[in-house]
Amino acid sequence: MRKLLRSLLVFFTLALTLLTVLVAALALTPLDLQRESVEFTILPGSSLRGAAREISAAGVELDPWILLLLARLMRADGSIKAGSYAITRGITPVDLLKKLTRGDFTQAELAFIEGWTFGQLRRHLDAHPDLRHDTLGMPEAEIMRMVGAPQGVAEGAFFPDTYLFAKRSSDVDLLARAYRAMQRHLLDEWQGRAAMLPYRDAYQALIMASIVEKETGRSEDRSLVAGVFVNRLRRGMLLQTDPSVIYGLGETFDGNLRKRDLLADTPYNTYTRPGLPPTPIAMPGLASLQAAMHPAPTEALYFVARGDGSSHFSSTLAEHNQAVTRYQRGAKP
Repeated sequence: MRKLLRSLLVFFTLALTLLTVLVAALALTPLDLQRESVEFTILPGSSLRGAAREISAAGVELDPWILLLLARLMRADGSIKAGSYAITRGITPVDLLKKLTRGDFTQAELAFIEGWTFGQLRRHLDAHPDLRHDTLGMPEAEIMRMVGAPQGVAEGAFFPDTYLFAKRSSDVDLLARAYRAMQRHLLDEWQGRAAMLPYRDAYQALIMASIVEKETGRSEDRSLVAGVFVNRLRRGMLLQTDPSVIYGLGETFDGNLRKRDLLADTPYNTYTRPGLPPTPIAMPGLASLQAAMHPAPTEALYFVARGDGSSHFSSTLAEHNQAVTRYQRGAKP
């Protein structure tokens, strides 16, 4: 009896050794790929067996049981991550499983540009081929609820930057990241703001930053532009900023701002209504946020574009009118 048990023990030991060698060989043998590089996407909620089927369908010769066995041995059968992946020839099943459990995704990128409106941002977002468009056709209020700002306004709420993301990830996740980035930058700048600014709260500073963003593309002028508008707010003067009027005109604006447009009263017409408009008019970048929080100490109350991207600043109306004549009407003062 003892001899039989010894024989069985030797048999099972040999069998286990052979099985271990076989599994190790399968785990470390490079997979056959139909192409030099293969891309595939694992959808959220996919099981490991379902992932193996997706990988096989993409052009990889992979027996699902190998991946399942390795996952069980590595205790990783429930930890694969949804996303888009790319693999190349030479990859082994164990390397593939590690990639799936690490979430080693292929990445795409999308840029949100300073000065874009939310409408422009959304059209750009909807057109990106590597995103999952969960917000397509969704009302703005619902989008804001999904990014964590149920009472928020979308305009100006997202930080302009270049964002990397895993292919086939949700546009909601990308918007939420951009929203959190804007909140973080806005809070940081608000906490370090200059004293005695004429803003009730950080949101009004965001509105001012959006106006500064639209009024100049020249970094040297931003704080001076902010200084002009801050001076006007302090004195109770109308801001009279064209970009805000244009924003209020919406789709009716044809690219030519006319006198009748300046007289057409909307909540965004700063020629007819005092103070700041009710919301931002675009996405301000970090430089415009900083300018709104640290306006230049200036006596200027007016500015006019020179035509080269810069502006001429004036402290009196007479000087301003001369500058308008010089730079916009093509005549000598």
